[in-house]
Amino acid sequence: MLAVCQTRSEQVQVNATFDVDEVGLVVISGSSSATVALTCQRCTEEFELELEVSFTFSPVKDVEAEAELPSYYDAIELDENGEVNLLELVEDEFLLAIPLIPRHSIKDCQSPADSVWGKLPEELEKPSPFDVLKKLK
Repeated sequence: MLAVCQTRSEQVQVNATFDVDEVGLVVISGSSSATVALTCQRCTEEFELELEVSFTFSPVKDVEAEAELPSYYDAIELDENGEVNLLELVEDEFLLAIPLIPRHSIKDCQSPADSVWGKLPEELEKPSPFDVLKKLK
């Protein structure tokens, strides 16, 4: 996560529950939150973003077990020791929660909302591919 964020968050809150559901599947569910510093892609200024994620996983040994898992659970593969790395699980959820193009809200951004970089080419008139069908009538 350090590769995408400017600075480390002071605190990460993680609440996890480990349970067995009514059909006997092990379930890891919970939520996590952290504040990360990102670079706005409009104005290139740093800003803080509050990330909040929730997750529900069921550990599986292999791909075949994953196929049998109910659709309301996400699968998490066990490592070679039969364990789940909770740190990696939470970090992956945070990485998925970071916007593809991080930016301030319009009102907080230093860049003008109507900024344009470069000139757009004029649209050329192209013949319609359906004009050939009109000639067949």
